[in-house]
Amino acid sequence: MELVHKVGELKNTTGAPIYRPEREQAILNRLKAQNSGKLTDAAIEALFLEMFAVARNLELPEAVAYLGPEASFTHQAAASKFGALSTYLPISSIPGIFREVDKGTAKFGVIPIENSSNGIVSDTINCLDEYDLKIIAEVVVDVHLSFATVNEDLKTLKKIYSRDIAFGQCRKFLQDLGLDEIEHIPVESTAKAAKLARDDKDAAALCPSVAAKINNLPIRFENVEDDTNNKTRFFIISNFENQPSGADKTSILARLSNEPGALVEFLNDFEKANVNLTKIKSHIVEGKSVFFLEFNGHKDDANIKPILEKHQNEIKILGSYVKETEDI
Repeated sequence: MELVHKVGELKNTTGAPIYRPEREQAILNRLKAQNSGKLTDAAIEALFLEMFAVARNLELPEAVAYLGPEASFTHQAAASKFGALSTYLPISSIPGIFREVDKGTAKFGVIPIENSSNGIVSDTINCLDEYDLKIIAEVVVDVHLSFATVNEDLKTLKKIYSRDIAFGQCRKFLQDLGLDEIEHIPVESTAKAAKLARDDKDAAALCPSVAAKINNLPIRFENVEDDTNNKTRFFIISNFENQPSGADKTSILARLSNEPGALVEFLNDFEKANVNLTKIKSHIVEGKSVFFLEFNGHKDDANIKPILEKHQNEIKILGSYVKETEDI
């Protein structure tokens, strides 16, 4: 077990957070750069992420709340960062995840922020505005859906369970098989859809393949989504902030004054400092317009800190974290 600590460099005697995404990424980058063996970079990352998770749990087991149930895409995102041995708490709503992390029931929360086909998740933006928690990492998951049912005769199906957005993501498939006119029943998650279809011979589910397999629900068709490049980005939230890693991204919310040129002036400050803005989205929170912005760099970087200090009364810093992707 000491080897796990040594390899992961996670031994903690200072009381600092056990989960340090920027340190883990630095270790992975170094290992990949030195890799000259038979293991691929992806294999090295998978192996060491699991070792990091083992080391963290030996030090201080901490719960991870995610948008459940088991086998949801959020669960898969959580497991990709926290490994198989962590304690997971399935929560039925995004606000519920924020509440439990804020109360300390869970140390970490994993929530969706955006999908490449459906855009920003409003509940996540609202909760980021309401709670004083920090984004400490991002995770991108490829979203592939399967069509699963115990019924071998698709013509006799009467209903399909899934999340509301999944029906839109699989519209062409449903039309091609003549399944667009039967009843579509939206449920809380695609994983729950698999559970419901398992016990109903008249029903099918649009769900992750792992959810179908866990529920012993036969998969009839795989990868039925219209966009084969469909991705969802997730945030990991907690109650601490990351140190700079050298390859960071920062997310903020901005409430600008209702005056001509306010947005242009705000954005010009980033341009003058040569800061690359990667996302600007307008969003309504409690009837008022706010901007969700992301840019490359850490909030404490020398060229970024003065901008944030200048506009401190207009912005909320949501977190700086290791950048996994420019955008989806």
